[in-house]
Amino acid sequence: MRDGFIRVAAVTPKIRVADPEYNAQQIIDLIHQGYSRGVKLMVFPELCLTAYTCSDLFFQSSLLEGARKELGRIISATKDKDILVFLGMPWEREGKLYNVAAVIQGGRLLGLVPKKSLPNYSEFYEARHFCPGNETPVFVPWEDRPVPMGMNLLFRCTNMKGFTVGAEICEDVWVPCPPSIRHCLAGATVIVNCSASDETTGKDVYRHELICSQSARLVCGYVYANAGDGESTQDLVFGGQNIIAENGTCLVESRRFTNESICADLDMERLDSERRRMTTFPAADDARKEGGYMIVDFELYPAGGSNANAQTPQAAGQKESGRDILRFIDPAPFVPGDERQRSRRCEEILSIQAMGLKKRLEHTGSQHAVVGLSGGLDSTLALLVTVRAFDALKLPRTNIHCITMPCFGTTDRTYNNACAMAAKVGAELREFHIRQAVSQHFTDIGQDMDNHDVTYENSQARERTQVLMDIANQVGGLVIGTGDMSELALGWATYNGDHMSMYGVNASVPKTLVRHLVRYYADTCREKELADVLLDVLDTPVSPELLPPEDGQISQKTEDLVGPYELHDFYLYYALRYGYAPSKIYRMALQAFRGQYDNAVILKWMKVFYRRFFSQQFKRSCLPDGPKVGSVTLSPRGDWRMPSDASAALWVALADALEE
Repeated sequence: MRDGFIRVAAVTPKIRVADPEYNAQQIIDLIHQGYSRGVKLMVFPELCLTAYTCSDLFFQSSLLEGARKELGRIISATKDKDILVFLGMPWEREGKLYNVAAVIQGGRLLGLVPKKSLPNYSEFYEARHFCPGNETPVFVPWEDRPVPMGMNLLFRCTNMKGFTVGAEICEDVWVPCPPSIRHCLAGATVIVNCSASDETTGKDVYRHELICSQSARLVCGYVYANAGDGESTQDLVFGGQNIIAENGTCLVESRRFTNESICADLDMERLDSERRRMTTFPAADDARKEGGYMIVDFELYPAGGSNANAQTPQAAGQKESGRDILRFIDPAPFVPGDERQRSRRCEEILSIQAMGLKKRLEHTGSQHAVVGLSGGLDSTLALLVTVRAFDALKLPRTNIHCITMPCFGTTDRTYNNACAMAAKVGAELREFHIRQAVSQHFTDIGQDMDNHDVTYENSQARERTQVLMDIANQVGGLVIGTGDMSELALGWATYNGDHMSMYGVNASVPKTLVRHLVRYYADTCREKELADVLLDVLDTPVSPELLPPEDGQISQKTEDLVGPYELHDFYLYYALRYGYAPSKIYRMALQAFRGQYDNAVILKWMKVFYRRFFSQQFKRSCLPDGPKVGSVTLSPRGDWRMPSDASAALWVALADALEE
C-alpha cells in the first residue's frame, strides 16, 4: 500500500464437493498465507465454500447450514488479519437461494453480492437452484447485526485513495452489459470475479481476452478467481485459470489444471491518473445515485502482516522472489519487449511518421526535402522516413537533398556513414565545410577558438541550420527536423539551431525507440550494404560532434554529459504519462534497472532529469509541427502544455529528499 500499489491475489483452493468444513480450512490456510505475504485483497472462486458442482444438494438444508457455520469460522479467522476477502457460497434469503460472494474483512462480514446472470444453457443449469440477485441492496441478518446484500454494493477503503471494489460473479462478465460497467461508472476501481467457468477447447483464450479487455474498457483492475481441481468431474472439468489484469494488461495468469494462487501489485495511482486524464470517463456521483448504490467503508493498513513487503509466489511452493514491487516494471516502457510486437510497432511508427510528412509535402506543394545528415541516429531515422514519404508520393528520391556539414568535431566514421547512406537510398548528397564560416563568425563576435564553451558548440549548430534553411529556399523544399523527443525533454538541442525545422518527423519518438526503428529498417530493407551502414550507425556513440575528436574518435558522448537515455526515457514516460511523484518513479526505477545501475546513479540522473526538464520548456513551447506517434508527446499544441517559467522547486525538492 505504498506509492499507490496494493497487493491482490486470485486463489483456487483444493476443495471437496459438499464438504464446507474441509473447504473452509483450505480457505483459512490460504488467507493466512496471503496475509503473511502482504496481500490486501484475496478473491476465491464461485461457490467454493460448498463447491460449484453440488447440483441438487443445494436444496439440502444441511449443506446450507454447514456453509453458514463455516463462513462464521472463516470470519473469526480474519479478526487479526488486515485483508479483504471475497469468497463464493450459497445464501438463503426469504425462502429463496442465491449465489453470492461473501465479503469479509477484519473479522466482519461486510456484505453479500449476489449473482445476477444465471446461465441455464448447455452444461449450465443454475436457474434450477438459484434466483437472480437483487440490484438494490437490502439488509439481511447475520449473527447480531444486519449486513447489506445486493449487486450494487461498493467496498471503499477509506485510507487508500482510489481503492474501491465492486464484484460480479462468473457469467455476469459474459453478458452484453456486465454489472462491472455500472460498478466502475459508480466509482469502482477494482472488479473482482468469483467464477466457476469450466474448460472446453479454446475457452481459455477467450476468457483471457474477455477479462483483459474489460479491464481496459473500464480503466480498472480486474481480479478473476476460477474454480479448479476438487470440483466434480462427473460431466465437467474446471481448470483454475486465474487472471489479474490492469487497464488491458495481464499482470499475471495462472497455469491451468494446477490450482495455482497468483498475486500482483495493482497500481491504483495509475488507474486514478488515467481516469482523471480521460475527460470522457464520467464522474461517479450521478451513477451512484441512479443505480441506488450503497458504499461500505473499511480500512486497511500498510503494516498489516508479519512480512508485508515480501512477495507472493506465483504458484504454491515457489520460492519468494524478493522484489519490492510484485509486477513487471519495464525498463523500456516505450519499446515492446516482445519481438513480434516490437516489429509491428516499428512498422506502424514509420508509417505514421511518413504519412505525416507526406501530407505536409502535399499541402505545401513541395517536391523537395532537405535533411541535415550527420551520420548519427536521429538524422538517419529522419532520412529513412523521408524516403518512405517520397516513395508514397511517387517523387524521385533524388529530390531528397542530404546535406553533410563537417566541422570541428566531425569524425571520419560519421562522415563516411552519412555519405554511404545517402548513396544507398538514392538521395542527392551535398557537402558543405562550415569550418571557415564558423571561424569567421568567431572572429566577428570575438570568440576565442580555444574556448570550447557553449558558444563554441552552438555556433556550429546554428550555422548548419542556416545552411539547411537557405538550401530549402533555393530548391523550394522543406527542412526535415531530426531531433527526437528525449532530446527535447532534456533541452539537448541548440535553440534556433537543430531545435528548428519545417517539419519534425522525430519529435515524438524517444531515443530508446529511435534505435529500434533504425534496426528494424536495417533488418527489413533487403539491401545488405544499406543494412551494414545502418548497423554501424547504431554502433556509433551518440554525440552532437561539436567538440574536436581525440585521436580521430568521438570525444563528446551525449550520455556521459546528460545521462543514459534509457533512464531519462523511463523518467519521462512515468512523469508525463501518469504524473507519478519522484519517489514512486525512483522506487520503480530501482526495480527496473536492478543489476544494471546502482542506486546512486539512478538518483543522480533523476535529479538531472527534473532540473533540465523544467528549465528547457521554452524550447518545447515553439517546436515545429510533427506527428504524434505514441501516448507521450511534448508538442505544445498537443499533449503537453506547460508554462516556460514554471518552477521546478517542488519536484527537485522531492527528488533531493530521496535516499540512495
